[in-house]
Amino acid sequence: MGKPKAWLPFGGETMLARVCRILREVVDPIVVVAAPEQEVPPLPSEIAIVRDDAQAQGPLNGLVGGLTALEGRAEAAYLSSCDVPFLRPEFVRAVIAFLDGYDIAVPEVDGYQHPLAAAYRLGVRPIADALLAARQRRPVLLFDQAKTRRITAEELRFADPEFASLRNLNTPEEYEAALRTPI
Repeated sequence: MGKPKAWLPFGGETMLARVCRILREVVDPIVVVAAPEQEVPPLPSEIAIVRDDAQAQGPLNGLVGGLTALEGRAEAAYLSSCDVPFLRPEFVRAVIAFLDGYDIAVPEVDGYQHPLAAAYRLGVRPIADALLAARQRRPVLLFDQAKTRRITAEELRFADPEFASLRNLNTPEEYEAALRTPI
């Protein structure tokens, strides 16, 4: 993208503030995991900001940081990136509902699993810790080691018919196109 996605303006707020605001409609508490030296846009005081214990370790390390921060405060977490401005509360609720009886609930749409739009029980942390110790940093590696519910597109379509909640922005062109999309 060429600049920090969290700070990109979208709909009168930063991208990170927008995603947090949408998530607050569904989950509490909210924990933002940031890199050790990363500047974070202003957020409401009730949103916790925790720091990765190491630089550039990827989303699995971030998940561990978030799960650790939620210990004793929640049973599960919905993991989201900060670059999904079209995230819908109904989508988050649906994904979380599929956790019933599972350790992880992950959307699988168009043959792709979406670990950054999934729900994780705090109990998966030891598995994630072991993967990190083995220098395995991809969240999808958790799916074969924990009881995982892969949610099909058909099962999620009611909550987000066009799967806008999965639309992340990785290039300036995608960001510009998103700005032109009605909210």
